[in-house]
Amino acid sequence: MGFSNIVGHTRQLESLRAALVGGRLHHAYLFLGPEGIGKQTIAMALAQAIHCAAGNGDFCGSCDACVRIQSGNHPDVRLVGLLEKKKEIVIDQVRQLERELAYRSFSGKPKMAIIDPATLLNAPAQNALLKTLEEPPEQSILVLIASSGGPLLPTVRSRCLSLTFGPLPRDAVAEALIARGKAPDEATLLAALSIGSLGAAMMIESEGWLEKRRNWGEIIGALEPGDYRGAMAAAETIAGDRVETLKFLEWAGSWYRDLMVYAVTRDADKLANPDLIERIETLSAKTPFDRLLWLFSQIGEAAGQVQRNVNRRMIIEKLLFGAVKAG
Repeated sequence: MGFSNIVGHTRQLESLRAALVGGRLHHAYLFLGPEGIGKQTIAMALAQAIHCAAGNGDFCGSCDACVRIQSGNHPDVRLVGLLEKKKEIVIDQVRQLERELAYRSFSGKPKMAIIDPATLLNAPAQNALLKTLEEPPEQSILVLIASSGGPLLPTVRSRCLSLTFGPLPRDAVAEALIARGKAPDEATLLAALSIGSLGAAMMIESEGWLEKRRNWGEIIGALEPGDYRGAMAAAETIAGDRVETLKFLEWAGSWYRDLMVYAVTRDADKLANPDLIERIETLSAKTPFDRLLWLFSQIGEAAGQVQRNVNRRMIIEKLLFGAVKAG
């Protein structure tokens, strides 16, 4: 076990380990990057390295501290996320966290709190968190995990040291999947579909996303210019719960990217959805490039609106209206 077993992100891991060994860990970090690429895994690994009995700037994964952190039972490491049936991380959760960070560490080593996803901290919770960021308790480290810094207050972002994590290389995802028992051909397809996210690659198959994305491709591919009624019906079909809508938007980003890439290169090997090549060929030929570019540019804004609990069907309708706009 150890940092060397984590897939990708070599530069960020080296930076964190150097700070740990040199006693220069920041009191607050903001881990930014797409979902499913290992940001929480790295935050937990950092917590293990801080508390590991080996004390060498890495973690063994087998000592009492490492095992308790991995299982979520270490008294000095806290993971804060959505409570059951809640859509936001609320101020009471932040205040409880602040009280816990104020207590003396059980182990004598720094306490660590991980907030994931930090994008779901509502405004009162973020304002309450500012006190901890401005006056951090002694021997405490806070890690905020987010796909984008946009939903966070500028005052929150400015008090954190940001580390940006990019998508994993396709080969690295495929190798990790093969190591987990996937056949090479299946691993290659899942790696392409995951857009650099090992977590997404593992979820695509386990939760039926392969079939869903094929359905999405058929629904969008069947829309004709000017078919606003069809776009409304498609939006009603596509818009599900928050997680499913976000997964659709993530896929839609890869879809419109593929259409642009194929329009320019005619190279199927560069596609994130290689098994949908027939539809990609057809649509890339008949859709104006500037329309594809606009649609691709809307994905991030749409995902942010979903995170803020804007009406999901209306968000998808707006996107699909742009897709069928005549001319």
